[in-house]
Amino acid sequence: MTLTAQLADQLDWHWQHALRPRLDGLTDDEYFWEPVPDCWTLHRDGTIDFSHPAPEPAPFTTIAWRLAHVIVGVLAMRNHSHFGGPPADYQSWPYATDAATALEQLDEAYRNWHDGVARLGEQDLATPIGPAEGPWADRPMLDLILHINREVIHHGAAIALLRDLYAHTPTKEN
Repeated sequence: MTLTAQLADQLDWHWQHALRPRLDGLTDDEYFWEPVPDCWTLHRDGTIDFSHPAPEPAPFTTIAWRLAHVIVGVLAMRNHSHFGGPPADYQSWPYATDAATALEQLDEAYRNWHDGVARLGEQDLATPIGPAEGPWADRPMLDLILHINREVIHHGAAIALLRDLYAHTPTKEN
């Protein structure tokens, strides 16, 4: 198995066996649920809470916010920069105002990223990723792929935990 195949397989195994099955049945109430006061979220009107740099400590984030982050900042922006995907940024993204649409966006962004990585050759993995990645510009594509894999796994685990908390919270308020 080539290194490229291993990188694609690492994320795809997590996607197929851990993350994506845990998102089946996500409801709008869960998607927007704010388990603590002053959460950063994606609002029902399609606006999202964020600032750069984020305040310290960073606010707690909802499932909707985390999915938006993975869809836009982790996957779609990188799909655009490296694999010819459509333009994507936090300011102009058409954020999903319901769980079903968010999952459709996630599936598409994931598929585009996975397929882009799977098409890379060994030499591509060593090529600097360029100015689209700011301070990562001189780093090889391999480093970006490993970072994206960690981000999807990390945020996916947090989303799964939030779903567990939602399921075991007797009183839920949105």
